[in-house]
Amino acid sequence: MKQISSKVTFAILSISLLTVMAGAAMAPALGTIKQHFSNSSDILIQLIVSFPSLTIIVTNFFFSYLCRFFKTRTLAITGLWIYILSGSLAFFVDDINLILVLRALLGVSVGLIMPLSTGLLSFYYPPEKQAKLMGVAAAMNQMGGVIATLLAGLLSNIAWNYAFLVYLFGLLSLIPVVLYLPNERITASGNITMKSLLRFHPSVTGMLLVMTIFFVFPTNFAIISSQLSYAYLTANHITFIMVGLDLVAFFVGLCFGSIMNTMPKYVKYLAPLLFLVGYVFYAYGNNTYTLVLGSLAIGFANGVAIPYLNTIASIKGGKDAATTVMPLISASLYLGQFISPIIVSSISKACFPASDVVAPYKVAIVFCVLFFIQVFLTRNYQSLPPKKLEK
Repeated sequence: MKQISSKVTFAILSISLLTVMAGAAMAPALGTIKQHFSNSSDILIQLIVSFPSLTIIVTNFFFSYLCRFFKTRTLAITGLWIYILSGSLAFFVDDINLILVLRALLGVSVGLIMPLSTGLLSFYYPPEKQAKLMGVAAAMNQMGGVIATLLAGLLSNIAWNYAFLVYLFGLLSLIPVVLYLPNERITASGNITMKSLLRFHPSVTGMLLVMTIFFVFPTNFAIISSQLSYAYLTANHITFIMVGLDLVAFFVGLCFGSIMNTMPKYVKYLAPLLFLVGYVFYAYGNNTYTLVLGSLAIGFANGVAIPYLNTIASIKGGKDAATTVMPLISASLYLGQFISPIIVSSISKACFPASDVVAPYKVAIVFCVLFFIQVFLTRNYQSLPPKKLEK
């Protein structure tokens, strides 16, 4: 395998800064957007965050076909320009329906660039380097979320539409991609088929469970924390805890290569166990400290889960991973984000009284147990020996 320059690595990793920003970055601005579009339904306003997930999923399933006609840099540049324009042009739009059209296009852009952000790592780098790089990619993803969320929240204080300017951040990734990313074909012999779905189902199902479990946190934490009698938290406290969780996941991602090297046979159990610990603290703790400890556990779990699933999938997919398993992983990730509040809310209402404000956390505990069982039944350790993984 030919030597890949650090500039190419930087170009690939820069894409990872952007993918989490597709929907979640706008969450802090929804309040001011709702005030501006006061005659619009809550569902339309919420779709600003969730709608890109649907078009990301659809685009992911066409990604391997696009790779037959377009090379990597062409796809990346096209995706980044759509990302920048569809995201930031909403600043000039004063129609909620047209904004949703732009959000759909934003999802298309992420559907193009997200498989590249992880798939190119498996295309260019040998398996022994992938654990470290997948961890760094996940860390970049978390850091992008931290920066985008803070910027969107601050910009929305100026005016409702200023938050959309956060998507100009994509220019910072476009520059290294144009300058350094090779323009090669990555189709090889890979394609998305039912056979590939069956082959990679442990990682695809695992990512669906991870996102379903994790998104209980951002969709419920602020609301539930404000209702708990023992948690005297201001809006700023809640914001700092949520950003702190992303920072924990960021640092864990940076260390993931060492974690994988130290405990390769047992790292698969870290995410389900830490998610479980976090939500048990949330559901049954009785003070503010347990909220903080729970957030630390969930941040650590998220920081481990995503690079682990990407690493194992990319090693198994080999050089075809970018056109086989990575689009499936990406689709599963965003499907989990989209369905999590729907499923968790429905189960909470059906199984717990309305007075039980922590019911979503109890539902998350059940999903954590299911995730542990899924890992136990499907994860035979088949990766490289620890000594061959690059720290």
